[in-house]
Amino acid sequence: MRQREKEETALFYIGWSLIAIGCTMGLMYQIFPLPFSKLLLPCLVNSTFGIYCPGCGGTRAVWALFHGKLAASFVCHPLVIYTAAVGGWFLVSQSIERISRHRIKIGMKYRDIYIWAALGIVIVNFFIKNLLLIIWNIDLLEAANLSL
Repeated sequence: MRQREKEETALFYIGWSLIAIGCTMGLMYQIFPLPFSKLLLPCLVNSTFGIYCPGCGGTRAVWALFHGKLAASFVCHPLVIYTAAVGGWFLVSQSIERISRHRIKIGMKYRDIYIWAALGIVIVNFFIKNLLLIIWNIDLLEAANLSL
């Protein structure tokens, strides 16, 4: 087996494991509900410097995505939508190819460009949110929080 195929196999199993863990956590949340504010940890960068870190809004974006609020999820952190789309297609296409025993060759292949695109999204998101906050005093996370 080539190295790239080993990496794709590892990503395939890691992806489905993360989905299983997420489903288990969702089930636990349904059994033992907590207020959403209790799930959020304060951001050390935001509380210390008053700006958003590159990951600020990620938890809210996941929460909004799970509740079908795609626009709010995108505003909170666009990387979540990107990861759900790219990762979701990777898992579905790889599953179809593996179930068909490689007769249906639609399995998405790993490319470094997907990681570079994610990094670009994080950097652009970081600068836009902080510029809006610092220059125009527009708090996108607070605005998105109102719609959640």
